Amino acid sequence: MKKYFLIIGLLVVGFQSCKFGNDSFVRNDNVGGALGTSYSIISFTENKSDLQPEIDSVFAVINQSLSTYIPESDISRVNNGDSTVVVDAMFKEVLQLSQTIHKQTNGFFDPTVGTLVNAWGFGPEQKITMDSLKVDSLLNYVGLDKVSLNQNNQIIKTDSRIYLDFNSIAKGYAIDRLAAMLNAKGIQNYLIEVGGELVAKGKNVLKNKSWVVGIDDPEMDISRATRILINLNDKALASSGNYRKYRVDEATGKKYVHTVNPKTGYTQLSNTLGVTILADNCATADGYATAFMAMDLDEAFKVISENKSLEAYIVYIDENGDTQEYMTQGFKSLVVE
Repeated sequence: MKKYFLIIGLLVVGFQSCKFGNDSFVRNDNVGGALGTSYSIISFTENKSDLQPEIDSVFAVINQSLSTYIPESDISRVNNGDSTVVVDAMFKEVLQLSQTIHKQTNGFFDPTVGTLVNAWGFGPEQKITMDSLKVDSLLNYVGLDKVSLNQNNQIIKTDSRIYLDFNSIAKGYAIDRLAAMLNAKGIQNYLIEVGGELVAKGKNVLKNKSWVVGIDDPEMDISRATRILINLNDKALASSGNYRKYRVDEATGKKYVHTVNPKTGYTQLSNTLGVTILADNCATADGYATAFMAMDLDEAFKVISENKSLEAYIVYIDENGDTQEYMTQGFKSLVVE
């Protein structure tokens, strides 16, 4: 699933001093790689701050708990049938949030779809040859209602072959944990980005303005272009799209997009090009953006209208083949004209 966004204003590695009112601030920039992607964090503090050790620690504990790409992680051990694993508070929180989004999207957000993701060749496991019988068989291991947490914080699965994969929500959750770390330090102005998802708090102190971010145009196949700019204040943003990232069957030449429909078991062919969601936290925005890529547009619009805590921007192709945009009123109010 392609995550797309652009921070307006280049990061400057190092520190910058600035004045805001009667106060002096230092700009801290932390950039690097984690969770299989890149990250950048801009923050403003009264004095020069070395945040890197705490940032590294947040990523380390999230990897140990939730990364399916680390064989010794808690989630990998659970997926390998180890029922003795006692999961930590982060795993529990992500599972519970996933269950909430799963219910509110009528099952279209489903972290157990990992079995199918792997089978179609989009996960860390070996791709297998798929046909209708194989899809029907694998659907027996899909459904978050088949997973629960007991009083000892151990994962209970109705079948040991059920595969949990929180990658569609983990980056957003990592941003939330980074934000919690900065909040605990009393930092009031920051912008955190991990793999195209972000949280903004306060303002860009250098410019004494709101944080401004750009959303990429999902119709651009190769080059990047900004479709719209928005002001982002004290909100989280996550975007998903099924363009650019696909696999091609060598025998048939057919394109398979990255989204797997947990209802049918097949890769999703959709007229939705891209979804951007704003929410109070990034894990929530991440989960809904993923779900809406797998849902029919009418179903997605219905969920959005019923959930007043979400703001949405959706780019899609109509029945005539023309590109259209859908924005909630709250999202529209943030667009930079």
